[in-house]
Formats: sequence, C-alpha cells, structure tokens
Amino acid sequence: MKNTVKNDVALAILRVVPSLMLLTHGIPKLQKILGGNLEFADPIGIGAAPSLFLAVIGEVICPVLVILGIRTRWATIPTIIMMAVISFVHHANDTFKSKELALLFLTFFVLIYLLGPGKYSFDKK
Repeated sequence: MKNTVKNDVALAILRVVPSLMLLTHGIPKLQKILGGNLEFADPIGIGAAPSLFLAVIGEVICPVLVILGIRTRWATIPTIIMMAVISFVHHANDTFKSKELALLFLTFFVLIYLLGPGKYSFDKK
C-alpha cells in the first residue's frame, strides 16, 4: 500500500471511529429532546434547553457530517468547542479522570480539523 493510500485510510479511520463513539453519547441526548425532556446541564449560562440542543449538534449532527466527510473541517468546530467547554468549564474543578474522555474527543476532533478529511470522503481533500 502506498503512503498516500495509507494516509487516506488513516484519515478515514480517524474521522469515523471517534465520530461513531461520540454518537453513543449524542443519540441518548437526541432521544431526550424527541421525548420532550429538556433537562440538561447549563455550563455556560444559556439555559438547559439551548445547552441540550447545542450538545446534540456537537454530538450527533456534526459527527455524522464528519463520518461522511461533508464540510469536515467546519463540522469539527462545534464539537471542538463543546469538548473544550465540557473539559474546562463543566468539569473545571473535577479530577483528570472526569475530564479524560472529553479531552480525548477534543484531541481527535482538533486532529481531524488540522488534517482534513482525506480522499475517502465527500470533500475528497
């Protein structure tokens, strides 16, 4: 396998795996909205319902776009912001263990932003 092919396969894996993992956190939030339950944390003071809607955008809509490679770099931005808020605001006074998963997702999505979607995407860059 040529290096460019390996790189594109690696970028596809980098896009798809963390996004699928993040969907496991986002889909229950989407189900909460669909069920009419808008109770949620409000770490930045905009209200529980808007915070929940933003979380669904960052954990469901954007990861689906990233998986498909549609406007990949733009799609990572809400997720990056959300993971930064979770890590540094919501869990500001918590242990590293409480922040670890959000920091890992933050790292993955920053890397996707920096590296782009690769050849195996709708963006094909």
